[in-house]
Amino acid sequence: MKKALSALLAAGLTLALGACASDESDTPSSATATSGAAIDPAVAALNGTITFGTEGTYAPFSYYDTATGKLVGYDVEVAEAVAAKLGLKVEFVETAWDGIFAALEAGRFTAVANEVEINEKRQGLYDLSDPYSISYPVALTLATNTDITTVADLSGKTAAQTAGSNWGAKAEAYGATVNVVPGFAESALLVSQGRADFTLNDALSVADYFTATGDTSLHVAIEITEEQVFQGFALKKGSGLLPALNAALAELKADGTLAAIGDKYFGKDISQP
Repeated sequence: MKKALSALLAAGLTLALGACASDESDTPSSATATSGAAIDPAVAALNGTITFGTEGTYAPFSYYDTATGKLVGYDVEVAEAVAAKLGLKVEFVETAWDGIFAALEAGRFTAVANEVEINEKRQGLYDLSDPYSISYPVALTLATNTDITTVADLSGKTAAQTAGSNWGAKAEAYGATVNVVPGFAESALLVSQGRADFTLNDALSVADYFTATGDTSLHVAIEITEEQVFQGFALKKGSGLLPALNAALAELKADGTLAAIGDKYFGKDISQP
């Protein structure tokens, strides 16, 4: 599985040209492991670079380090590690969440790396990778709010949620009316101003928000731990890249890379349930 990259590249051109003549690019056998003896034709078609769409405003998953000015975050580092496993350079295209899937369909980038929830609806629309992040939703309210203590209490309330997000869909499923905002920071602001009753988001992102801001005006009113949420990469349907990406993720889990990235940002491995 893990032969030297130099050996892979030496054989790559002949193998890639031969593989491209077949129609088996979507099968695990033609994908061959990311660092194996053959180059996946779908990977070879990327011409040395894989491009990921990401928000760049969603800490701690995709955001700018104020000290260095660099794009960082859990999803960013996972994408970089996957690219390295595939022997590819990596580029990021910052895109607002409400336009990120349209940009994917338009070919502005190869994949979305931005905590994309793996659900039935999206599985029908896109190629979704195996999960690299697992969490659960929480409801954030004013610290003085005593009206919301259970999921049933969310019905009839107003939620501040990012346009097109799975969290907004969940809030509506719980019976809330959604006020659309650009991102999580704006959601928290609306709640703190009393312009929304709550916001739903990832428990990990909310924990990072409190660490970064020290905000005492808000608190986690509900932890919905029974609703685990699995996140992965999203690609255009029929991309042919899933076998290679999933093989790379499997290697990153096995060699401890995902655990190390999770520990860096969260103090734990978030690629496991």
